[in-house]
Amino acid sequence: MSTAIGVRGDYSAMDLRARARRCGDPDQVRRLLAMAHILDGASRSDAAKLAGVTLQIVRDWVLRFNADGPDGLATRKAPGRTPILNDEQRARLAEIVESGPIPAAHGVVRWRLVDLAQWLHDEFKLSVTRHTLSRELRAMGYRKLSARPRHRGQRSEDITAFKKTSPPVWRKSARGSQGARP
Repeated sequence: MSTAIGVRGDYSAMDLRARARRCGDPDQVRRLLAMAHILDGASRSDAAKLAGVTLQIVRDWVLRFNADGPDGLATRKAPGRTPILNDEQRARLAEIVESGPIPAAHGVVRWRLVDLAQWLHDEFKLSVTRHTLSRELRAMGYRKLSARPRHRGQRSEDITAFKKTSPPVWRKSARGSQGARP
């Protein structure tokens, strides 16, 4: 059986309890109180029972406390997955989207997500799904726009002849009607 990792001694149990009273994060309060319990001389098993966690979690808290002090016991944001595209690849993708495709070179007249995914594969050897690429482009500030379809035989005079016009929802009151109110 290995020996327990020592707890740094520059904080007393009273200091940790005082900090726990001022703290607004309930998880950090629980961790601080467990550390204070250990500094009072209790066993790590007792601190784990007090905090309602396992012994391994208390060991992780001790390591965090030794490394960063009481601030190391604050709730941290999970790092999440690493992004597929790095900054250089995003810049190149934005450049190619802004410049548009060259029909002779790229074989398309407008970029679709599958075309951009194929370009990323050819250029960077990255396999990206349409959904992921859509999310990346949206995060970069791009939106999917498509032109309104227009029939080749459509005439502008027919549009005005068949356009439905509706009266405005509200009409301006007559000038004298405001003074007529009591």
